[in-house]
Amino acid sequence: MVSILTGLIAGLIATVVMTMFMMTMGDDSPPPTAALWAKYVGDEGPEAYMKQGMLLHMLYGVGAGAAFAVGATALGLAVGAGALVGSVLWGLAFGLVLMVGGMMFWMRIVLAMEPDPKTMTAFGFFHVVYGVVLGAGIALLPV
Repeated sequence: MVSILTGLIAGLIATVVMTMFMMTMGDDSPPPTAALWAKYVGDEGPEAYMKQGMLLHMLYGVGAGAAFAVGATALGLAVGAGALVGSVLWGLAFGLVLMVGGMMFWMRIVLAMEPDPKTMTAFGFFHVVYGVVLGAGIALLPV
């Protein structure tokens, strides 16, 4: 059983690590969450909402960590203390689900974006990083 607190903390850590990768390997363009803010809340382009976009992204990552903890527990998956390999593999699978959901639903449907293959590859890689770190955090955090 994995606690929601563990999921929240692991989600925060995974989001910070993912964001560090995005900042060092990305193209300095606004994240999709900045485009979301611009489209539904703001009245300027996404570049004007980098801070709001990053905050929203952090909240999504933390929330997704909690959702992973709840879902993994409810499904009886082999995650948590003493199950590092299982936690990392399930976290990786979760990161892939988030990647596909982000690409297909958020980017294409909600934001009506058609990102180029390079952007999609980076987006995918960053979500794989998130999933692996989330799974490791779920297994290693003493909470």
